[in-house]
Amino acid sequence: MTTRKLEADYLIVGSGAVGMAFADILMTETDATMIIIDRYQQPGGHWNVAYPFVTLHQPSSFYGVSSRELSDGVKDQVGLNQGLGDLASGAEVLAYFDKVMRHQFLPSGRVQYFPMCEYDGDFDQNHRFHSKLSGTAFEVTAAKVVDATWLETTVPSTHTPNFTVDEGVQFLALNNLPDVSEPPEGFVVIGGGKTGIDACLWLLANHVAPEKITWIVSRDAWLLNRRNAQPGIEFFDDSIGAQAAQMESIAQATSVEDMFDRLEACGYFLRVDTSVRPTMFHGATVSEMEVEALRRIGNVARLGQVEHVGLHEIVLQNGKLKTSPDVIHVDCSATAIGNTKIKPIFREHVITPQMVRSYQPVFSAALIAHVEASDYDQAEKNRLCNVVPLPDGDTDFLRFTAAFMMNQYNWSQDKSLRRWLVGNRLDGFSAMIAGISEDDADKLAILDRFKTAAKPAMMNLQKLLAESSAA
Repeated sequence: MTTRKLEADYLIVGSGAVGMAFADILMTETDATMIIIDRYQQPGGHWNVAYPFVTLHQPSSFYGVSSRELSDGVKDQVGLNQGLGDLASGAEVLAYFDKVMRHQFLPSGRVQYFPMCEYDGDFDQNHRFHSKLSGTAFEVTAAKVVDATWLETTVPSTHTPNFTVDEGVQFLALNNLPDVSEPPEGFVVIGGGKTGIDACLWLLANHVAPEKITWIVSRDAWLLNRRNAQPGIEFFDDSIGAQAAQMESIAQATSVEDMFDRLEACGYFLRVDTSVRPTMFHGATVSEMEVEALRRIGNVARLGQVEHVGLHEIVLQNGKLKTSPDVIHVDCSATAIGNTKIKPIFREHVITPQMVRSYQPVFSAALIAHVEASDYDQAEKNRLCNVVPLPDGDTDFLRFTAAFMMNQYNWSQDKSLRRWLVGNRLDGFSAMIAGISEDDADKLAILDRFKTAAKPAMMNLQKLLAESSAA
């Protein structure tokens, strides 16, 4: 077998959104050379195998690489996202990353790109990979290796259900839902997370009657209101106002339950069924119109996780549901992030991008790359890039928020980092705040609310965390 030897300053494993956002900062802020490898045939990572009708869940303005805008700068005029910033489709995201690679990275002469390749090394040493097409093996000498695959993003098409399915059951991944050619007796959507939400909304948008949909929800979730994450000064009252209300709600909460009640009352959180107490929080973002549409579905099964899907019944942890061979069962049980383990982002020769800001993996990757490109020692790099743990249960929101607030405080104490945040398009909110006019009393009042409540909120978070851990 042929073996080729390669050399670069950085070996980046993964050309998904995280790897591309990291490489983009190295492109613009350093003169480093890079080798980027990926198992897929084009940049974009999991977007290569995402379901056909997938879109971003947050505005396009907050996604992609720092140096190139993804958003068209428009608000949606129709649909359930009406009046809010555009949400790029999966196809648009793939085309965007392809342009970044072909028109920015490769013409620089500093990037070598190897798609359709599998990494065979262990990240700490022996940096090897091979082509899945030719079998050619490659050995890489690199000063540092970036593991942009650590979070293990999963999608329905690559997911293996953790329950059994009888032969003859009409069972399909969400990717195959648009291939349905004959109207079934009904649909069973398995999964209460964002993928399940997408499936239900797609069915409703395509004129499936709500009574024809059964939605299996093992855990109800607290959902983020998309209106509170909009770019542009016109949404200042919503976006920064929501952050102020969040701090006030946390600061004033007398218990974890009271905190969630306050966060819902101020519009920070939404839930589909107000009579059911959510126990899940994954950071899924929805519009108020989407929530109203989901409430049209009356057949919601809350009997725990699915254990078996048979021809005539579905066995769940806490009961059974009738079904039929004429019903289509849609698997939406995949977890978006497959790896919740935490490790230091910066080690001697290895960088492992993870979340350093709530809900924003690509911004996190860009900031990590900027810190890497700056003159900090390893201890300071890890202090500035403390990992924000990915949430699962509702109380994980406490730990998740406390970690991000500490990062935000540390960044605010570094003048050069503050300047970078204001100038980085993936941040969005720092520039919005920096642009407030000195005579805009209303916006200054919102900002003052945030500043006044932030420290008490952090103190109360620690108290609520201690109480939650002791319970």
